[in-house]
Amino acid sequence: MALRQAIRKGTSLKSPLRNPCRTSASSSSPCAASPSPCSGMACCSSSSSCCSAAVEPSPFSSQNIPFPATSSFSLSPGLSLNPSCAPDSGLGWPSPAAIAADQAVKEGPRYDWVREDIQAIYNSPLLDLLYHGAQVHRHAHKFREVQQCTLLSIKTGGCSEDCAYCPQSSRHKTGVKAGKLLSPEVVLEAARKAKEAGSTRFCMGTAWRDTLGRKTNFNQILDYVKEIRGMGMEVCCTLGMLEKQQAEALKQAGLTAYNHNLDTSREFYPKIITTRTYDERLQTLQFVREAGISVCSGGIIGLGEAAEDRVGLLHTLATLPEHPESVPINALIAVEGTPLEDQKPVEIWEMIRMIATARIVMPKAMVRLSAGRVRFSVPEQALCFMAGANSIFTGEKLLTTPNNDFDADQEMFRILGLVPKAPNFAQGRQVSCDVEQAEPAVAAAQ
Repeated sequence: MALRQAIRKGTSLKSPLRNPCRTSASSSSPCAASPSPCSGMACCSSSSSCCSAAVEPSPFSSQNIPFPATSSFSLSPGLSLNPSCAPDSGLGWPSPAAIAADQAVKEGPRYDWVREDIQAIYNSPLLDLLYHGAQVHRHAHKFREVQQCTLLSIKTGGCSEDCAYCPQSSRHKTGVKAGKLLSPEVVLEAARKAKEAGSTRFCMGTAWRDTLGRKTNFNQILDYVKEIRGMGMEVCCTLGMLEKQQAEALKQAGLTAYNHNLDTSREFYPKIITTRTYDERLQTLQFVREAGISVCSGGIIGLGEAAEDRVGLLHTLATLPEHPESVPINALIAVEGTPLEDQKPVEIWEMIRMIATARIVMPKAMVRLSAGRVRFSVPEQALCFMAGANSIFTGEKLLTTPNNDFDADQEMFRILGLVPKAPNFAQGRQVSCDVEQAEPAVAAAQ
């Protein structure tokens, strides 16, 4: 009643929030120490507490009470996100999402997450989670910018793996036939068309378990990387497991990023894949990171996993030595002939919850709205962008499954006021790896 009266009268509540977990509360603005990248942008109409653009003052900001934009205290490492530790407002806020978002804005990324804290964020009320995902997103990124990527299957089908979701596995009867590596003419023409359509990153995928024993094809892919990088595009590959020397060779060729998804939690993983271990996936990510290539790693929801498995995936990614540069969030597209052909489609609320949680726990990562986007309307996709997604795959196909085409995405950008993100060639790290060191990768692939 008091809250409704305060809103009606345009005044704030008189009594400050109490925090039973701390003896004092900070009332400083998170933006004072770290300004938002959208500061001063005419396009910014946010009322977020972390955006310094001019906005109408809120009646709640005139006193000591932060309306649930931010919490009245920051979360320190090791402090539980248990809602019982939050100030008792009688309204159920600030939620764990609010507390964690406040810390992300004030202190930046953290790498010592405990799984229970991420679970608490994930379980926050959906609208609150959406709001605070947007809060962190607007602080860490230019919120209207969305990266456009194109993914091309340059070697389709015939994979020896048994991934339960994948139509390219030779173990599933999906009608996908094994093909050879695409020719330079086909690959480079696809890259040129993708750039003309607005994509700034071109990704190449092969249906391989690993790159061993593929010397000729691996050398050809190194040439593709050099050529496409020369077009002024970021280049990404997903070729299966890598050895250290191969990662170094890709770095020398100019590779921007390497995709190797963890797919799901460590616990649920054996129910989806048995031909490659979770630790083998993590080993590839380590080789990629050590070579100075940006890591692209995320997962798939809708495999039959529990919410705890989605949290487990995010926890593994958020506690890596460095957060991935890109975190693709895929919604399963169930393909006839795969073991998961009868899985229920993922609902938009599940995507929003996953994206917002990823944004809060990995604030600087590009969170990619990936496979399954074709099932969501423009208003539904808008909620994903608001929650923190800032990258998409565009083009008619994602490897072998349907995707939104270029024209539809351009119209969506126009409607939502989104702008393309320019390529970033400064990502990754410079490493001491000369050509002589990289050459053994070719021999290793024999």
